Amino acid sequence: MKLGFLTACLPESDLTDIAHWAASRGFEALEVAGWPSPDDRNHIRVDRFDDVECSRVGRIFAESGLTLSSIAYYENNLHPEAGPQVNAHVRRCVDAAAALGCPTVGTFVGRDPGLTVHDNLKRAADVFGPLVEYAGRHGVEIVIENCVMKSWHPDGYPGNLAYSPELWEWMFTLGLKLNWDPSHLVALGIDPVTALTPYIPNIAHVQAKDTQILAGKIDRYGFHGPISGEKGWYRFRVPGLGQVDWTRVIDALHEGGYDGVVSVEHEDAVWSGSTERVQTGLGIAYRTLRHLVRG
Repeated sequence: MKLGFLTACLPESDLTDIAHWAASRGFEALEVAGWPSPDDRNHIRVDRFDDVECSRVGRIFAESGLTLSSIAYYENNLHPEAGPQVNAHVRRCVDAAAALGCPTVGTFVGRDPGLTVHDNLKRAADVFGPLVEYAGRHGVEIVIENCVMKSWHPDGYPGNLAYSPELWEWMFTLGLKLNWDPSHLVALGIDPVTALTPYIPNIAHVQAKDTQILAGKIDRYGFHGPISGEKGWYRFRVPGLGQVDWTRVIDALHEGGYDGVVSVEHEDAVWSGSTERVQTGLGIAYRTLRHLVRG
């Protein structure tokens, strides 16, 4: 396994600077943000990807010695209005990944909040069938993160229909792979290792994020969280500052034969606010995971 991180936490930094810093701190891989302009999470300019951009990105990875583990574009592929534009950008990410020798493109299934779950799953099969076939022809796998994305639903219900092992099994029938993130399982009351173990052959990428349970909050708000604008009963942290047992998680991945990248997804509000604070948070994650991932 190799240890890396998702570049979306450093939107103000150039990919060259991110790669130089990552390599100098011992990271071995980057999961690179590929959102379209004007979104600042576009460290690979997928929406204007040409020979010049391909050479630029390829040179950064060649010079830094890092592995490009995935191109990240996490949006709602089933959005009732924007869905076709999201689908089209996923294809552009596949094109860029194929040109750069990157094995995966990461996205969400998503959800149309105006449809039932059953109808969403039928629609997702129609949307992802062609996307998976297109990616396969280019030697790329589409990986889906198991984030709940409650903010995509007007009542805070799951907005990304990929959050449970039951839904993973459905996804796998479409040829999709899993970008497995234990933090979201903690927030659903699911033991990460129990959920992980049977599905390791279907995991093509791993994200490392932690979840901290906030004492006493669930007794007020319940499992589904507050109806007000107040914060809920958990928050995301960098690995080592939450409830995830990383020794068990990484051991299970090793035992199951996973040999890909473990990519830190930094969404820790405590270690945010400046480039330096984000880098400090990444350093905490590195020190937590390095000896587990690399031995």
